[in-house]
Amino acid sequence: MTYLETTAKFYAEAAETPQAGLCCVQSAPLQFPDLKVPEIMHQMNYGCGTTVHPAELGNNPTVLYIGVGGGLEALQFAYFCRRPGGVIAVDPVAEMRSAATRNLELAAQENSWFSPDFVQILEGDAFHLPIPDNSVDVVAQNCLFNIFEPEDLQRALQEARRVLKCGGRLIMSDPIATRPIPLHLQNDERLRAMCLSGALTYEKYIQQLIHAGFGQVEIRARRPYRLLDSQTYELDEPLLLESLDSVAFKVAIPEDGACVFTGKTAIYCGSESLLDDQAGHLLQKGIPAAVCDKTAAKLALQFPQEIMVTDSTWHYVGGGCC
Repeated sequence: MTYLETTAKFYAEAAETPQAGLCCVQSAPLQFPDLKVPEIMHQMNYGCGTTVHPAELGNNPTVLYIGVGGGLEALQFAYFCRRPGGVIAVDPVAEMRSAATRNLELAAQENSWFSPDFVQILEGDAFHLPIPDNSVDVVAQNCLFNIFEPEDLQRALQEARRVLKCGGRLIMSDPIATRPIPLHLQNDERLRAMCLSGALTYEKYIQQLIHAGFGQVEIRARRPYRLLDSQTYELDEPLLLESLDSVAFKVAIPEDGACVFTGKTAIYCGSESLLDDQAGHLLQKGIPAAVCDKTAAKLALQFPQEIMVTDSTWHYVGGGCC
């Protein structure tokens, strides 16, 4: 049995017998006015973070959600896309598609604004999305892509990019590892299905996005997720996994490399009121300016005495230098 088959079996069982916390350590789902989430959706909330960021959901987008799960985030996306087919959910597991359909029908009974046809549930997987090229504004996945082997992850990222419109965004929430995960854990198919052994380090995760052709990446959140202890997982020392929420944009990669925003700012402290770096960045004296990591490194090198570069906050909501 391959790791993908093990994963499908694992989530088929989870669809038929929901188990809160089965896969991931969850925080409470986001709350929105007039949105009531059925209890069964709470029980089937198997994600490690969230992909529902209101700032990304203006102008009535079409959202493609990969891996429908219990339907929680599909319902939350529909809150912002209140029209038939505004949300398209794709899942290869028949039991999960059926469970999500039932759960969304329950949601319609509890939410007068919601109709089940706001979410179209299709059979498919991350490698073969049943969606035309350049057809959706947002692609989202929560705690799925970390299960994939690196080669399969790259296939999934390129497939997501294919269906996105130019300027569209890929919103993801996945575990990442603070150091490389040992092979004996990577090769454990059940641990991989449980989102405990397939995570990449932050650096490799971001490079996968850039390699797939995403020219701008923004980090929305990075926080502790789970600790793998030495005894249970046969490790020399405990290994911390983190949860990373990111948004990757389908824009061209600049000649000098992709822009990755992690919450850094540049602060000009020179003698003039304004600094122009002749590369498109104007810095007012004493006022922090959000910059991508690439620009932060260049400014620190170019103006070591005049510019202070702050550390990454691992939280960024747009409005930066690029």
